[in-house]
Amino acid sequence: MPAYLEGLLAPVADEIEAVSLPVTGELPAELTGRYFRNGPNPLPGQDPGHWFGGDGMIHGVRIRDGHADWYRNRWVKTAKLAGAQYLTDNGLDRTAVNANTNVIRHAGKIFALVESGFPYEMTPELDTVGPCDFGGRLTTAMTAHPKEDPVTGDLHFFGYGFMPPYVTYHRLSATGELVESRDIDVPGATMMHDFSITENYVIWLDLPLAFDFELVGKGMPYQWSDSYGARIGVMPKGGEVQWFDVDPCYVFHVGNAYEDQGRIVLDAVRYSRGKFTELWGQISGETNPAASAVGSGLYRWILDPATGKVVEELRDDRDIEFPSFNEEHLGRPSKFLYTVTDNAIVKYDTDTGRSHVNDLGKSPGEAEFVRKQDAKSEDEGWLMSIVTEQDGGGSELLVLDAQTLGFTASITLPRRVPAGFHGNWLPDA
Repeated sequence: MPAYLEGLLAPVADEIEAVSLPVTGELPAELTGRYFRNGPNPLPGQDPGHWFGGDGMIHGVRIRDGHADWYRNRWVKTAKLAGAQYLTDNGLDRTAVNANTNVIRHAGKIFALVESGFPYEMTPELDTVGPCDFGGRLTTAMTAHPKEDPVTGDLHFFGYGFMPPYVTYHRLSATGELVESRDIDVPGATMMHDFSITENYVIWLDLPLAFDFELVGKGMPYQWSDSYGARIGVMPKGGEVQWFDVDPCYVFHVGNAYEDQGRIVLDAVRYSRGKFTELWGQISGETNPAASAVGSGLYRWILDPATGKVVEELRDDRDIEFPSFNEEHLGRPSKFLYTVTDNAIVKYDTDTGRSHVNDLGKSPGEAEFVRKQDAKSEDEGWLMSIVTEQDGGGSELLVLDAQTLGFTASITLPRRVPAGFHGNWLPDA
């Protein structure tokens, strides 16, 4: 059996629901809302050929007035789940996707996201409404990592594909209307998983994970290309892209980016060629990626549009992933970054480079930062993460104090939750 169907990655076979979940510690009364986490979970008996290929399943916990009212898990009922084909007479069917990567809320609507197709709208109870193309205006795929500007409320995102135009930039208004779309010139079809924004710029990652037609139908049709090159693009909102050549690497996930005296500072989790190749083999089924170090490091680029120069710096060579931060500071100067590693959550002070570690002895998922309503400092809030025993036993929704990484509360879930991707805290209005 492929490694992505075993151990911490093993899918669950059904949808369940449980109420009045056990709570250890004390859930803050302010945490009233829903925690949703998305990830791959193929139907029983199916092999998607790659960890990234499993059908999307969202695990949700409803919290209210210090209680955990319910847990439920639901597949995202996409056209692909119903048996539709990826390719149609007109090309790519953007509804036949697995919607397995992220779950967000924008303009009052909840969307399950994957970068290969349209978003799927979900209800607060995790019923699937259906695919969304924003009134017919969206004609490309939508990244699973859109960025909502905390000041304007606009949602910036992009779509990429294997036919020109390879990358298209989009912007939704704060009210959910698609108000801007334009092509971004890149030399070929690459897997552009994430990007970033600042107050005045959009930051592109044009990196050497290239599409290969010979790999279609054999798992993920992308592989490292030494000939493609690596560059970061700085695009004034409404302007043209200025490209900066950088050392070859790959980035799945960025932290924050911001402007500093005319320069752009970008923090991200960076993979060298060797580290990426090892990881790509693991998540293709050669070994279990949830049972070994991923081989990644916290990295910083400082890009100067005035001079065209870039400074690159390894900040920490610890094996980490899934950076998160206080998104009230998205695109603006920030200090704290939260990441996860095999058995721990790591908090960075990005000004000094110092780190603080909470060794959980269990496998954590992405640690989502939730800001306190009356916060006086950037890191005043909580971290929420689904944590699973290393032996594949039970899972819990863990709540930590974001300033100290100390224990606040834990909700015992009624089943093991497979290792997955991204989630969000969706507070009540």
